[in-house]
Amino acid sequence: MAKLTEAELKVVLDEMEGWSSLSNTIHRDFTFPGFRSAIAFVNRVADLAEAAGHHPDIEIHYNRVSLSLSTHDAGGVTEKDVALAAEIDLVAEPTAG
Repeated sequence: MAKLTEAELKVVLDEMEGWSSLSNTIHRDFTFPGFRSAIAFVNRVADLAEAAGHHPDIEIHYNRVSLSLSTHDAGGVTEKDVALAAEIDLVAEPTAG
């Protein structure tokens, strides 16, 4: 799968609320009411990632979860990352920001 061009990435990010470009990845921070809800979200993301065979970098800081997606073989962001980001958005709690 080919890496998105800068122009393609800009168009995609304009349509993806909360996601931004960060060091050859797409990145989003999510905030939850507490630790348990943050972990529940991470577990939902893990299920999606396993099903897609595509795994994000995940950082957990109590009630905050940071996700970064990149296709390492392509050297940056591909449609595979965009698709997984869209699925992640669907399982995020309404309090995620």
